[in-house]
Amino acid sequence: MHRVFKTRHFARWARKAGLPDATLCAAVQEMAAGLVDADLGGGVVKKRVPLPGRGKRGSTRTLVATNRADRWFFLYGYEKNEQENIGPEDLRTVQGLAADYLALDDNGLRLVLNINEILEICHDQDP
Repeated sequence: MHRVFKTRHFARWARKAGLPDATLCAAVQEMAAGLVDADLGGGVVKKRVPLPGRGKRGSTRTLVATNRADRWFFLYGYEKNEQENIGPEDLRTVQGLAADYLALDDNGLRLVLNINEILEICHDQDP
């Protein structure tokens, strides 16, 4: 079973961009099969995700923290026309967040879910 989450910050960005949860779940299916655009280290992968009506090439980029087994956290997103790549300082910040989220045990995960720091999507589904 895969558990897929998005941070509150990512959820706001995705809502403004028009990126539905179903598309994120489909992206996790692809990533679980090994289809990532880049492994950025520290448990962070980059994945292109299409917006409705647009293809992947001209669409959004997401940075996802993952243990590549059962947990996937969407941390950061941007459109290609806004930003080409993430800078080194921002990458270090995202890697730090990834380390924090991936280190959570079940109690810690429940806590951050209860305070709405993260939202769970695709629960109890194999992406």
